[in-house]
Amino acid sequence: MRPDRNNRRNQDYFMIASVLACFIICLPVITAAQETQQEGTVIHPEWSKNVSIYEVNLRQFSNGGTFAEFETHLPRLKDLGVGILWFMPIHPIGEENRKGTLGSYYAVRDYLAVNPEHGTMEEFKALVKTIHDMGMYVIIDWVANHAAWDNPLLTDHPDWFTRDENGAFVPPVEDWYDVVDFDYSVPDMRAYMMDAMKFWVEKADIDGFRCDVAGMVPTDFWVDVRKELEEIKPIFMLAEWESPELVEHAFDMDYAQEFHGILNSLAMGAMEVTDVELYFEEQKDLYPPDAYRMYYTSNHDENSWNGSVYERLGSAAEVCAVLCATVPGMPLVYSGQEAGLRKRLEFFEKDPIEWKEHSFTSIYRSLLNTKKKHPALWNGTAGGDMIRVKTSHDDDVFAFSRTKAENRVLVITNLSENSLTMTLEDSRYHGIYSDIFTGETAILDDESKMQLIPWGYGVFVQ
Repeated sequence: MRPDRNNRRNQDYFMIASVLACFIICLPVITAAQETQQEGTVIHPEWSKNVSIYEVNLRQFSNGGTFAEFETHLPRLKDLGVGILWFMPIHPIGEENRKGTLGSYYAVRDYLAVNPEHGTMEEFKALVKTIHDMGMYVIIDWVANHAAWDNPLLTDHPDWFTRDENGAFVPPVEDWYDVVDFDYSVPDMRAYMMDAMKFWVEKADIDGFRCDVAGMVPTDFWVDVRKELEEIKPIFMLAEWESPELVEHAFDMDYAQEFHGILNSLAMGAMEVTDVELYFEEQKDLYPPDAYRMYYTSNHDENSWNGSVYERLGSAAEVCAVLCATVPGMPLVYSGQEAGLRKRLEFFEKDPIEWKEHSFTSIYRSLLNTKKKHPALWNGTAGGDMIRVKTSHDDDVFAFSRTKAENRVLVITNLSENSLTMTLEDSRYHGIYSDIFTGETAILDDESKMQLIPWGYGVFVQ
């Protein structure tokens, strides 16, 4: 999503949440014969079942912002437990109507080339190969909804773009003035975009796409894209949107935008534990059981326009990260979060991340590697269902278990500013566990008292 969309995007979030709420209220009574949920048609790549995703802001990742400099970080990211590397758009950026000095990644001037600020096409291909050799995967950001004003397509195929009643080209939204809206009623335009996406899979061997404002592009286009790309190799598709329809028919995963809002509200004291439980109950009715949801405390939009995790979540930043990494779905880590990124990264200017060891480094390393190794935390139906576990402080504590075969993960989170001492009251989950952060043995039963600081947490495996 483009960074200058903040106000419009927040309106979209509220609109989506309202529509979903209306949908839930209007649901008919479900009979026993209707309890089986509709299955989606998307088949996930086998390798995606236990991975986490990391968003690469290449411009700010290093002083030079190059592919070569980023490659030096790969061993660290591998050790962190990252599975998918999502690169923000790597294409040349438009200069006409450019925002700021460097412009927005999302104003694409050439869909078939790389931004020379990052390096060459050959260097990108080599980087993809290295990432594959290390057992990780690559998706690139794809901006199918609009193009830069100086993209040659505007001159060569003006009929591919939307015009107003006066015949003038228009942006998709008024304040996205550095781009022009594509007209998806034009078959040749669709064919070009399809071929451009196939180009990157065939020539650079990438593993899929994160699709910008996916809900602003016709769903049938994405369905066709999925079919065509699957002819080349198994691919992974992430929709920047929140829509059961998209993950039923075209995408592996969408944004859990509503939950992100819940986390922000929890940290401000505007929501309670019951809101978290209700959210997950509703998701079971809305989404196919094998749909992937992406959970996050930050991304490029949130960081640059709404604030760092410390601004929005404060002392709750860690426990929110724990939830995102352990609930049914795939956790996202944004560039610099593992180094305790405290600032809003400039979007149109150079603003390198300060890389340093931080408490979040070990927290994310423990969380992502636990997810990778323990089937209970795997994605979709490969992982275990989430079951709320009763404690002595359920007004403040959200505890849950996920189990798959012989593997169990128990998560205990204090979603309040209160210090408390709690016990685990459901005997089905009593037992001997291992603490993923300390490696120490923990006995959890109705007699064992667990001390939780404000916004404290524990993750235990069995």
